[in-house]
Amino acid sequence: MKIANGDATSILHVTAYRVIQFCNVRFGFDVPVILRSSDETESVLPAPEKRMVQVTNPFALEMGSSGVASVTEGMSLLPCCLEPCVLSCYWGCGVHALQGALQTHQHGPSKLATPHLFQEALHFQYHHCQSFHISGEDREEHYTKMPADLGITDFGLLPRERYPVVAVLTLAESEARDTYNIVASVTVVHVPDDKYSLSARILFQYLLTAQGNMYELKPLFMSAESMGLSEATDPDRSTEAPPETQKREPRKEEKEKMPGMENEEEDWSEEGKGKDCVVCQNAPVNRVLLPCRHACVCDGCVHRFQHCPICRAFVLESFALFQRPHMEEE
Repeated sequence: MKIANGDATSILHVTAYRVIQFCNVRFGFDVPVILRSSDETESVLPAPEKRMVQVTNPFALEMGSSGVASVTEGMSLLPCCLEPCVLSCYWGCGVHALQGALQTHQHGPSKLATPHLFQEALHFQYHHCQSFHISGEDREEHYTKMPADLGITDFGLLPRERYPVVAVLTLAESEARDTYNIVASVTVVHVPDDKYSLSARILFQYLLTAQGNMYELKPLFMSAESMGLSEATDPDRSTEAPPETQKREPRKEEKEKMPGMENEEEDWSEEGKGKDCVVCQNAPVNRVLLPCRHACVCDGCVHRFQHCPICRAFVLESFALFQRPHMEEE
């Protein structure tokens, strides 16, 4: 079939116009795009919004600022509680014992809301336990150490059968346990020893509820400048973040954000809402993308992408960091 030169030129022009029109309609003007191959789907389905429940978490626990942290020299912990609490530090806690205790809380008849119940659930499978009574106004670091006469300098080679330290926060007063839905906080901490010299860090954190639920706390990756906290960036935590988050100066963990929960104490103030959406650069970041947990886009731009703009991970869900004005009015 023969085609005149003029006809061929017209066809090329029409094709180019359609490609440009598609890009403008889908992504908007002045927005950089990544061209996809023809075999990929061209429909953008908005990621479903995860339903969040706002609750008050009475517990917070961080590693102390002192540089000393090892099996032989001990370590310091900084609790911050809204109510009087008991901090129980279990040195050399058995891995299977802790897993069994958490299963007991979820499926057993009694919930692990007191230090005594937690000890019984562990079946005393630990080397040493040290407890501290924390008042609601206590903001001091508490030093914990395993007795030297035990003669323990390491917990063996990997894979290990014991965690170095398991720190448990429970409410000290029965009235408070009736007030808060969250009744205990469990933090698994690694400290270096003779066999494993990895620097001290928090490995896992869980919250236990009065209904027998357990939620794992995970970090949110966001820019410290977006909340005016560039000076508060925790360098120890930033080293644990993926490389793409280190470039964006990841801020300290939002410890109260977890599946199904938000903490009302962590709501952003008006002064803290930075206009740094990585897509439009004109609206405050308000969306956390799951499962990668990057907080990098606003409410308007979250529906434009199937992949995270930071790490390109596929977006399954998202949730809001703070309520939008029209939601507050309703």
